Amino acid sequence: MLDICLLGTAGMMPLPNRALTSLVTRFNGSMIMIDCGEGTQVSLKKKGISSKPIDFILFTHFHADHISGLPGLLLTMGNAERVENVTMVGPKGLQKTVEALRVIAPELPFEIKYIELSENYEELKLGDYRIEAFKVHHNVTCYGYTINIDRSGRFDAERAKAADIPLKFWNRLQKGETIEEDGKTYTPDMVLGPARRGLKVTYCTDTRPCKAIETYAKDADLAILEGMYAEPEKLEKAKQYKHMTFYEAANIAKNACVKEMWLTHYSPSLIHAEQYMDKVKEIFPNAILSKDGREVTLYYDEE
Repeated sequence: MLDICLLGTAGMMPLPNRALTSLVTRFNGSMIMIDCGEGTQVSLKKKGISSKPIDFILFTHFHADHISGLPGLLLTMGNAERVENVTMVGPKGLQKTVEALRVIAPELPFEIKYIELSENYEELKLGDYRIEAFKVHHNVTCYGYTINIDRSGRFDAERAKAADIPLKFWNRLQKGETIEEDGKTYTPDMVLGPARRGLKVTYCTDTRPCKAIETYAKDADLAILEGMYAEPEKLEKAKQYKHMTFYEAANIAKNACVKEMWLTHYSPSLIHAEQYMDKVKEIFPNAILSKDGREVTLYYDEE
């Protein structure tokens, strides 16, 4: 199972009831954070989530509302006696940006490793997560992320017996390991059936609609997309500042055939966003207007 928690839903500036954008996911005890706006630590505390297990921090881009909470978060992780490395992923210039912010958080008991993105699409293996990073269309370099939890095929004991594979190797082969012993090689495909459907979540903010979002969110269990503006008359403003409207996000979710879509990162000037949701649902019925702290646990499909 994959736990998802949207810590903040505000765009541009924090509000008393809406924190700046950040997402955390948890799988097998390891956590990913995407973006870390001002006040993210407070949002974690409200949900009772510890920052210590955060192994990977991904940044969509380097505007302040997506990264300004990082120095304090790192200090808190250090004070929690974390010593394991933390891996950060983001557009080119990530290390320079983070090191500049660390002027106020210079001493940490753990090492930071950097992965800087430069291509339109890059695939990364981070622990048990397979991450697809794809460039989107904002007024600075910005990436969306799809988090995949891949799932191997079912273990077939009869095939293992027929191939005369020693019982002591079954568990290791089931976990995807290739084993060589006494001149023989045993591979996972000898005992596993076809790969099964895993879990897939796409997170994308600060962009105009683009084909890449539909492509990499295709058939996702959940797509979390920005809807900066809901008022129809603000379409031109969305185009000017390279953001999306509620309706554009809904069309992406529809075209990508996702199971559910959460709207996030909406404008601080948008007070009664819920009044626009009927029209959004006409486009994509499984659309939800997110609130801070919205969470869900995704489970594998049972065959």
